[in-house]
Amino acid sequence: MSGFLAGGLARNYVAGSWSEGDGGGTIAIEDPGKGEHFADAAQAGETSLAQALQAARASFERGDLADMKPSDRGRLMLRVAQEIRGLATEGADILCRESGKTLSAAHEEFEEAAQYFEYYGGVADKIEGKSIPLGPDYADYTVFEPYGVSAQVVPWNFPVSIAARSLAPSMAAGNSTIIKSPELDPLALAMLGMALERADVPAGAVSILCGLGSDIGAKLVASGEIDQIVFTGSVPTGQAILHAAAETVTPSLMELGGKSAAVVFEDADIDGVLNSLKSGIFYNAGQVCSAMARVLVHRSVYEEVVARAAELANGLSVGHGLDNPDHTPVVSAQQLSRVEALTSTARQDGARVAAGGARLDRAGYFMAPTILADVDPASRVAQEEIFGPVTCITPFDTEAEAIAAANGTEFGLVAGIFTRDLARSHRVARKLRAGQVFVNEWFAGGISTPFGGVGKSGFGREKGLEALYNYVRTKNIAILLKG
Repeated sequence: MSGFLAGGLARNYVAGSWSEGDGGGTIAIEDPGKGEHFADAAQAGETSLAQALQAARASFERGDLADMKPSDRGRLMLRVAQEIRGLATEGADILCRESGKTLSAAHEEFEEAAQYFEYYGGVADKIEGKSIPLGPDYADYTVFEPYGVSAQVVPWNFPVSIAARSLAPSMAAGNSTIIKSPELDPLALAMLGMALERADVPAGAVSILCGLGSDIGAKLVASGEIDQIVFTGSVPTGQAILHAAAETVTPSLMELGGKSAAVVFEDADIDGVLNSLKSGIFYNAGQVCSAMARVLVHRSVYEEVVARAAELANGLSVGHGLDNPDHTPVVSAQQLSRVEALTSTARQDGARVAAGGARLDRAGYFMAPTILADVDPASRVAQEEIFGPVTCITPFDTEAEAIAAANGTEFGLVAGIFTRDLARSHRVARKLRAGQVFVNEWFAGGISTPFGGVGKSGFGREKGLEALYNYVRTKNIAILLKG
């Protein structure tokens, strides 16, 4: 394949061209389903970063996107969507192998990426200001302007779709963008550069760099040459980026961790709860920031939910992502060790292991689908993000108790309610500390619904029309008409 691969080495997309990197070596990419080396990626260094920064600034100053007629910018984004779909079959195979997720989930990720470009391409010509009445002697109005150069650091759990989630509104608003891809699985995301190239996105308007977060990522956000930072990932990394952003007073958009709770009331449809649990905690091996990591269950149905959740977990098919099983590996040996260690700590703290609880004895990085019951809401496993196929189930007796437990962490990304009582769903949803609340279906919503958290889950919103306004600045213009 031209561009993306050269001699088996995945390259960086820098200022409209493909680079073999200057970071002093390559990054080895593993297949988590086998625990084996899969491919190599060229490591971007300071020269590549400088080229990307210079090209991004020059592209913005030329107005390559910002001065493009908005309807033309929208059509450009629709071409990007078309090119993404053209690469989806090959890209999904690569994404499956480097991330461990199922082949069908990898296809869905490319499709979702295409849909982000369609959605924001459709609103590129609808970023409208307003007129403010100051009386007959004045004309006053607002306009929305792009920030300039947006630096976006993308996580490894959904690299292609999350990159598109931020890149698409950034482009729609007229910004130039530099993406730092995740070092664990950068290959499929690099293919996004091919889609941009084939769609004739202006050179320099977007660059995609692969490198270590502690190196190229840190240098990117601390460069002082960017106008906005967008980060999705862990709280500690987000805090480090915010420290760097404070030095340059750079506006930032943060989507961080979660420890989200579902509240299951006594009148809930238990079949619906179990369907949501299957996708909510076992999709992508639980490596989802908005995973159904805690389940708070009314005591009257508690043992039924625990027993059926354990039966569900024990019945999941396990295998390599290419075979589209129910359950796939976590992304790395390090991640597997962390998930298993936290699960062991939960057992020591008094949790009951209803299913799973340890790694599986097979090649690759497989953690058994795990159900922990009788979990103390104050325990470490109920407070700390696991980012693996482990959920914690806790009983409650009153609505107030459930709300207090659901809100009882430092996070506030999403939450869920399962009840047939419409009035209760509205009442409890208003009291839950979360940026998004699902009622009777975990992951309800889509590209058009705003997403983001409170507390240590971050700030700002991605997705939906609301996200678009995170990528522009408001300017007010007041004109004296007299004299």
